[in-house]
Amino acid sequence: MQPAVMLFTKKIPSLRLWLLIVLFVLLFGVAGYMLIEGYNFFDALYMAVITITTIGYHEIRPLSDAGRLFNIVFIVTSFTTFTYVLARLTQYVISGELTRDFTQKRLMQQLAKKRGHVIVCGFGRNGQQAAKTLRAHKIDFVIIEKNADILQQHNDPSLVYLTGDATEDEVLIAAGIERANSLLVSLPEDADNVFIVLSARSLNPGLNIISRASTVSATAKLYKAGANHVVMPDLIGGTHMATLVSKPDVIEFIDFLSGEDGESIHIEAVGYHKLPPVMRDKTLKEIMDWKKTGVNCIGVKDENGKFCINPPDDIVIGKDMKVIVLGTKEQIAEMKRNVGE
Repeated sequence: MQPAVMLFTKKIPSLRLWLLIVLFVLLFGVAGYMLIEGYNFFDALYMAVITITTIGYHEIRPLSDAGRLFNIVFIVTSFTTFTYVLARLTQYVISGELTRDFTQKRLMQQLAKKRGHVIVCGFGRNGQQAAKTLRAHKIDFVIIEKNADILQQHNDPSLVYLTGDATEDEVLIAAGIERANSLLVSLPEDADNVFIVLSARSLNPGLNIISRASTVSATAKLYKAGANHVVMPDLIGGTHMATLVSKPDVIEFIDFLSGEDGESIHIEAVGYHKLPPVMRDKTLKEIMDWKKTGVNCIGVKDENGKFCINPPDDIVIGKDMKVIVLGTKEQIAEMKRNVGE
């Protein structure tokens, strides 16, 4: 089974184009019979149809010399056009292009309905791992990849792909950048990543943008371009391996939380603005005791972006602060319902 690939194209669909050609030839014949022979519309339509289809019925009335000359031109034109269109339509169906066009239309409709999704630019190793983790945590996402061969290697019809160059604004718009919640940029070239971040930030100022970087110098440029977070896979990989030596159990636990095996365990951040009005500017103890769901507070992010691990119960959660909680999937879901998400 082929993956559900959506092709980004500006061309008029072939089927529609060919049908327009047939309609044009038909109208050409109708107009000719009406102007030259003085037929009414219905008689002219009848003559045009029997001429195009080469059925061989007699004319409604004998044609004039001018009418016969027009008929010769119309027969040659319509026969040639009709034969070509029929051949193309046959090829269109047999080659599977018809199925792909219907699939494209369905996916276009599916993309138009997406809200708050994640767009993954680049489906290399980093992009594939990101998609795997997003799926494990049931986060809706769309993949943009310009190399169709990479997409064809993944036989997963449930994934939504968009074949195109993510550096083009039109491709980002087709992926729903203006309605998306986050953008993951994982192309191998830093220059492409910077360009995508610039475009995405202009298209959606409130977008959460996370980009890959290969060098330290590119990291600064990506932040200037508008990225919220920049990740260097090589740096993280080396640090991860070293930490597995010094603190193996801790890293394994973190991997468990972020990987597929940890699907039932979630870490969530609850911002001040998400709290019910009655719970704002209250102590952490009051907030955690309100409609208990079993989640545990593991940290607080203050208004300056600094984290406090294992915060005291008497800390007051004020504006621009966030509470980081840990719990099962069910506990987190119940907590979200309590705060109106």
